[in-house]
Amino acid sequence: MRAWAIIFCALLICACAKQAQPDMDVILADKPAASLADYNLFADAAARDPAKGVLKYDLINPLFSDHADKHRFVFVPEGSSAAYREDDVLSFPVGTVLVKTFAYGDRYLETRLLVHKADGWEAIPYVWNEAQSDATYAPIGKRIEIAQGVAAPDAPAFTYAVPNKNQCKTCHQNGDAVHPIGPKARNLNHQGPHGINQIDDWVARGIVKGVPGQAPVMARAFDPAASIDAQARAYLDINCAHCHKPTGSASNSGLWLDWEIQDAVKWGVGKHPTAAGRGAGDALVVIAPGEPAASILSFRMASDEPGIAMPELGRALVHEQGVALIEAWITLIDAVQ
Repeated sequence: MRAWAIIFCALLICACAKQAQPDMDVILADKPAASLADYNLFADAAARDPAKGVLKYDLINPLFSDHADKHRFVFVPEGSSAAYREDDVLSFPVGTVLVKTFAYGDRYLETRLLVHKADGWEAIPYVWNEAQSDATYAPIGKRIEIAQGVAAPDAPAFTYAVPNKNQCKTCHQNGDAVHPIGPKARNLNHQGPHGINQIDDWVARGIVKGVPGQAPVMARAFDPAASIDAQARAYLDINCAHCHKPTGSASNSGLWLDWEIQDAVKWGVGKHPTAAGRGAGDALVVIAPGEPAASILSFRMASDEPGIAMPELGRALVHEQGVALIEAWITLIDAVQ
């Protein structure tokens, strides 16, 4: 009987764990929790099994981050919904948590939370231990050595950088506030990890309201069925526009790369940089139509040298596929105009 009692208790504990729910007191607390597990966003300490009310999602176009796998989850408090916005990130209610874990295969490196508190969004980084049993608050970030061939078959050994809180704010800057980047309706509007259209699923679950009958759909970078122009603009939108927009940290560059921008000069076509220097190499303009080798944009994307490489944060490796796409686009830029 004692053995059966032990088994029963184990099953009961397991069942309770499966019904774990996010802890709103921890989510809305003034200070970040010491451990990722404190939020109860996952039913297991290893953060593989989302808690009740936490939904896995993905994006049509993800930001390139040294070939890291990304596991995204969203939690919207029960009884609340995000409001649809056509050209911006959904307007999520207070208490929302956006979760993004970076990994290479089964090895988790870091988990970043964006928590919508009463006074705005807060970016909170967590770093995983070697045992993969816990992720602890890491406001100063961390450097993690990645061996050759881990990030990609042909990737060299490199140092992966977990950003500190101030660096999180740099990329997520929207005016004076921190703001999400990826979950725009157009970047969610496809068949997601649950095998159905994500926008339809989110509407059915009550996560978002106000979606029109024909929600926009983002072009997919590297999709041969799309034009080179659409692929390149989609790539720049997710990888560059969070800084290069009127309210972003690189707004003073005058280089705005949002999908909505139609002014080719704002993309950099024929545009002299606002500040010259080693980041320009020998090039004189951001985009020289038909000449990727004479364009600052492709020069900086193809570099991994600090002070030259773009984006400045979030990567140590060159995204060769992305560089090739942008070079192909610049080659055809006359035909685009």
